[in-house]
Amino acid sequence: MKGILDIGNSVIGVRNNTQSSNHPVSQSPYPRRPVSRRDGFTLLELVIALLLIALLVGMVFSTARSSLILGNSVVQTQNEEMLHQAFFELLEKRFAALPGNTRMDLVVTDGGSHYITDLTLEQVPLSFTWGGQERTAKAIQLSTVKRRSGFLDIVLRYYENEIIDPDSTTGSGFASSADEEPFAEIILLTDVAYFEWRALDGRTMEYQYDWDLPGRLPLQMELSCKFGASGEEIRQIFWIPPRQNPEVFMRQLQQSAGQGGGGTTNPGNGTDVEIPNIEINPRPGGRSGGGQENNNLPPGVTPPGK
Repeated sequence: MKGILDIGNSVIGVRNNTQSSNHPVSQSPYPRRPVSRRDGFTLLELVIALLLIALLVGMVFSTARSSLILGNSVVQTQNEEMLHQAFFELLEKRFAALPGNTRMDLVVTDGGSHYITDLTLEQVPLSFTWGGQERTAKAIQLSTVKRRSGFLDIVLRYYENEIIDPDSTTGSGFASSADEEPFAEIILLTDVAYFEWRALDGRTMEYQYDWDLPGRLPLQMELSCKFGASGEEIRQIFWIPPRQNPEVFMRQLQQSAGQGGGGTTNPGNGTDVEIPNIEINPRPGGRSGGGQENNNLPPGVTPPGK
């Protein structure tokens, strides 16, 4: 019985060996890991994605910032140019409208790195509202004020009283009073590198840096200025049209009226022209009457009604 069992076991072992040899099983040298399904990103992938997003946002913001800076600089430059042009137009209108009896005083002082100028005009009455009150300025002054930054400010001052003394004996024709305080000041321009005037004398045709001639105005005013540290030099010329002094005109009219007869003097253009007196007597018969004709008419003048 025992021998039969041993034979059966050996037959079963042979059969198993035959089946295993017919179907070989491949074995990997590395142990197989269990396969698991991923439901998200790894930490490294998230960090790389955040870095890319931050880089793109930074590029967009830098481009937008540079565009804003460029736009602001263009707008600022345009505003400054418009302000400078308005300032020059204001000076041109003021110089062109100066009356014949205007008093002008131009004083230049050496301030070290800059020339400080004070241009004073009198007998140019200006009425305006300041502080809610009606004020009239009998004198205006365009001055340069030096700042700590090294640049200049252009200040327009209004004075209620006259500040030029025409009877000064200080060696110049005019002398400005330092005791008078302006009742209004307006800063027209800032950050000016230099601001210099020159006056052209119409008689000598020479430029002067000072003007203190009583009763006379220059033929033109030349302004040389520069705005900012990197600005270009600007040179403007303002013409002052010659006009008859109204005080002299009224004085000549009074003298002519006091003399009487002999003609009338016409000082409107600065020259004396004698206008002859022509006396015309009307006819006794009037315009339609048939009276005697007037023989006192000048040659070539036809009586009325002919």
